[in-house]
Amino acid sequence: MATHYYEAIQLIERLHRYFLDVVKIELDKKNIQDINNVQTMILHSIGHDELTVGELTLRGYYLGSNVSYNVKKMVANGYLDQMRSVHDKRSIRVKLTDKGKVLHGTIDEMFQRHDQNLSKTSISNDKLQELSETLKMLERFWNSQVGFGSL
Repeated sequence: MATHYYEAIQLIERLHRYFLDVVKIELDKKNIQDINNVQTMILHSIGHDELTVGELTLRGYYLGSNVSYNVKKMVANGYLDQMRSVHDKRSIRVKLTDKGKVLHGTIDEMFQRHDQNLSKTSISNDKLQELSETLKMLERFWNSQVGFGSL
């Protein structure tokens, strides 16, 4: 029994995979081979902040990935610096290195290019805003189903 709800769930998952393919193609075009598409999106979500791995996990959308493992790989490949928290020695904070900042800029440029190309389609800002609002309502609904919040 296919409902609109179930179709939406499948579409969200499929679109996420397609988007990761888009990021992979961008990395390939730039001949960047020491970081994968999921790691790139983790890096991009760090941005100019300094975060703990826990904060990063809550912030992101890293389908089926282990954030701690990916952070270790990005540190090893020079994209992230990590340091122990001064206040809590169990907590590790991460931030972008100069190499990470360059990749962050590359992904920002990709987003800007996509935004410009979207203006040539029937996908308007209003439609994207409505989609975002609907997805946020769905997020709140799912959170309420697992006890993380209310509708």
